[in-house]
Amino acid sequence: MTARNMDGTFKKGVSGNIKGREPGKTASTQLRKAISLEAEDIVKVLVKQAKEGDIQAAKILLDRIVPPLKSQALPVNIPIGENLPETGGNVVNATMKGSIPPDIGAQLIRALSDQSKLVELEEISQRLARLEKQLEAR
Repeated sequence: MTARNMDGTFKKGVSGNIKGREPGKTASTQLRKAISLEAEDIVKVLVKQAKEGDIQAAKILLDRIVPPLKSQALPVNIPIGENLPETGGNVVNATMKGSIPPDIGAQLIRALSDQSKLVELEEISQRLARLEKQLEAR
């Protein structure tokens, strides 16, 4: 049984490669196997190079054994203003004075911006509801 029709197109549901790909023959599988066979020697060479001052070798080793540091948000104490713009001004002032790190200041400003969008949507929703009531009453 052939995989092609008379016109050269493939027959539906019939594989052209009945046996399929041989397991373990892809380039990535072969590379993994080769590396695993030589892993101990590769690590020894990297350690030796790192000890001799090779920064790239040291980076490769450290990236594998020491996880990267994640930033940790510490509590901040910023006065809350009467409104969002005032609170935003307090955040900017605290950032400019060095009371809070710039990345934390930026996150707080983004949070205030998102909050202002929510407030705006709520106000629009309320106005729309009032207008609809007025139209119904007519």
